[in-house]
Amino acid sequence: MSDERPTPETLLKRISDHEGKAKRGTLKIFFGYAAGVGKTYAMLDAARSEQKAGADVVLGYIEPHSRPDTMALAQGFEDIPVKKVAYRGIVLNEFDLDAALKRKPELILVDELAHTNASGCRHVKRYDDIEELLNAGINVYTTLNVQHLESLNDIVASVTHITVKERVPDFIFDRATQVELVDIEPDVLIERLNARKIYKETQAKRALRHFFTRDNLVALREIALRRIADKVNREVESNRAEVRDTPYYTGEHILVCLSSSPSNAKVIRTAARFASAFHASFTALFVETPHTKELNDKNRVRLRENLKLAEQLGAKIATVYGDDVAYQISEYANAGGVSKIVMGRSNNKHGLFFAKPNFVERLTALAPNMDVYIIPDNLPPHRPETAQRHIQEHFYLSDLLKMAGILALCTFVGVLFSSLHYVQINIITIYILGVLIISNQTNGRIYGLGSSVLSVLIYNYVFIEPRFTLNAYGQDYPVTFLIMLISSLITSSLTMRVKYQAKAAAVNAHRTGILLETSRKLQRANEFHEIVEKSSQQISRLLNRSVMFFAVKDGELQKPWIYSADPSRPLPVEYSGEEEYAVAVWVYHNRKPAGISTDTLPGAKALYLPVKGKDTVLAVIGIPMWNEEGLEVFGRSLLEGMIYEISFAIEKYNLNEKQNQASMKAEKERLRANLLRAISHDLRTPLTSISGNASVLLSDGTQIEEEQTHRLLENIYEDSLWLINLVENILAVTRIDDGRLSIETQPELVQDLIAEALLHTDRHSTEHQISTVLEDDMLMVRVDAHLIVQTIINIVNNAITYTPVGSQIVIHAFQQKQWVIVEISDNGKGIPDKDKKQIFDMFYTANNEIVDSRRGLGIGLSLCKSIINAHGGEIYVRDHQPHGTVFGFSLRLEEVDHHG
Repeated sequence: MSDERPTPETLLKRISDHEGKAKRGTLKIFFGYAAGVGKTYAMLDAARSEQKAGADVVLGYIEPHSRPDTMALAQGFEDIPVKKVAYRGIVLNEFDLDAALKRKPELILVDELAHTNASGCRHVKRYDDIEELLNAGINVYTTLNVQHLESLNDIVASVTHITVKERVPDFIFDRATQVELVDIEPDVLIERLNARKIYKETQAKRALRHFFTRDNLVALREIALRRIADKVNREVESNRAEVRDTPYYTGEHILVCLSSSPSNAKVIRTAARFASAFHASFTALFVETPHTKELNDKNRVRLRENLKLAEQLGAKIATVYGDDVAYQISEYANAGGVSKIVMGRSNNKHGLFFAKPNFVERLTALAPNMDVYIIPDNLPPHRPETAQRHIQEHFYLSDLLKMAGILALCTFVGVLFSSLHYVQINIITIYILGVLIISNQTNGRIYGLGSSVLSVLIYNYVFIEPRFTLNAYGQDYPVTFLIMLISSLITSSLTMRVKYQAKAAAVNAHRTGILLETSRKLQRANEFHEIVEKSSQQISRLLNRSVMFFAVKDGELQKPWIYSADPSRPLPVEYSGEEEYAVAVWVYHNRKPAGISTDTLPGAKALYLPVKGKDTVLAVIGIPMWNEEGLEVFGRSLLEGMIYEISFAIEKYNLNEKQNQASMKAEKERLRANLLRAISHDLRTPLTSISGNASVLLSDGTQIEEEQTHRLLENIYEDSLWLINLVENILAVTRIDDGRLSIETQPELVQDLIAEALLHTDRHSTEHQISTVLEDDMLMVRVDAHLIVQTIINIVNNAITYTPVGSQIVIHAFQQKQWVIVEISDNGKGIPDKDKKQIFDMFYTANNEIVDSRRGLGIGLSLCKSIINAHGGEIYVRDHQPHGTVFGFSLRLEEVDHHG
């Protein structure tokens, strides 16, 4: 028997997924094949059972019905008042989403999942309202008819000959926790309709003649049953995959081609059904060409709608840029492991003399191992129309002058060749060369075409007998003119094609370069503000728009950091106002895009996109829009790739910050442990000495000689001073560690600072030869006297501790440019080179045995470094010749007015 027990990692993932689902509300859809089957009644009946079981049930919105049984069942529930929305002179009743979120019941009933909200509501579609309720942890009951499912829209339209405008993405249906099919026989439904239980008499008669025919109802019922069966099958496969701990894929990869064609929506839905049936990954590819920007508004809108449809049906959107669409599709399919290509029928363009291979033939030749599915339609052939304004822009006076000048130059060279009695073919070649140059140097095909025709006419007028007429005597001249015209046209066409390909390559290289540069800059960014600046700058370069970057700090969305595309034209204030900020906050909390060109808060002035991390939103990026068109398809795709890079950079920064905080916490714990260890050891010795001497004085004070008593009191006093100095150092260290070290500076003589320090050095200082060398008695520095005195005391005491009795300790102060250098040298054994780099680290001691015997904590030199650095100076250590150590530090010189 095979052991298929899940791994610990799998169990943890399942627990995490279960917790995530537990936080999200559950969705139950009451699904039917037509109005009147009893969806709302079944929903209310189920809610009544939940209410009796103790659940907190609220009616969010129930579509008003003329069905007494249904409305009677709605009695007894708490309901949320409808939201009144004024629309074109009438008042509409809409579901109040904010009131529902504020009430936050356990279960809420919202009828008509496919409903389109009135203008002014937060979301365009009601299913987005329900998504927000689910994300808030509220359970939802709702209703839906089969004709409203996006992927089945064209099938239903082919059956009923009615195209439903209100549609729901399939992923909403598929992600529902439970779908209950509300089903009755079509004959029973027709009887209800005849009995006026569904619609009033006039509506019922109209419905029976059109939508509610028996054939239609039977077909719709079959489609609904099949869709329910598909959902059950998908859930079974998902459960099996969960047991196997591997996702269930067949290795199939479906690619659908996006375009602005009216029939493309049908192609996308068919491809989505293919992907569902084959359990395949699903990609929608759009090939942007140099002519894409010239599409008129109607085609642009249709292209965006098709793109949005593909996203709703679960497709991964991909875009490529190139002039040869068939080649770009085949290259992407080969590189992406595509197994099946789904596309609409192509429009065959016939050549001048023979038919060219159509699009499908070229694609199958370029990708012979792909299965290509052509989806038929009965729509007229689609020719993408370009905007008239773009065509008009092609007529530039400069291009006309270029064409005229080049043709004049060709004529001049032709006349020169003719005077030299060159053969006519050379003159023809000159004109063909001129056409090539014109096509290359002007914008638009019209100039190449015009120059081709004009070159033939000029050649005939100037060089063919009789000259300066358009007549020709030779019988072979018409053939010559025709060949010349064809050659010129081919030359012009090939030149323009090369130009377009070069332009496409340049645009592609530019955009790819921006993405690569973004990745490189973000990898080098070490601080968060660098990530924000580099990200905003690169997005602005890519889209040629201003950028608003909303960072997240301590779980709150911050005000935007604005990068203006044109520094001379700052972003208007209304783009960064409270209303726009509220849209960004919604995006942060709901992890979904919002704003202009989306179905959520479309009245905003910008498009807001979440920068998603693994479990949360890391930032929100706002792209101000000057119109409602939104971003172009290719730009949106590149922006998504850039946002992924930004997400990775922010997560990397956050991870580094967490590691640094963990390291700092561990370091603090280590310092705390060392401090406690050192204090527990070093306080014991002087305290033992003090208590011992005090005990002797208390018990035998009258019997001890005066000199011995004085010595015991002196030892007690010195040990107390040592403890005071130790406590001062510890308190200073804690103030520095907490960032509370305050420096109060004033001019001080270096001579006075040294003298004051020597008065408080270790009691063993008398056992050493301590001297002071001042090159200028008037050396003055602006310092905190108490801290600098403490620094000198620590260094001198360190020299006393680590050098043998009788050694020399010299304090040398001198001026070096704008600095005062203080060096304290000794002639002891010195410090090994390996210890010099760490000598100023906290709790570091070069010789633990000596330090322990002399009660050293290893914090004195670290404190000195902190004090000197706080004064803007540097501290160092070096060898003293012939042996010993020199500790030195620098302080900025305070100018002294000797004449004041």
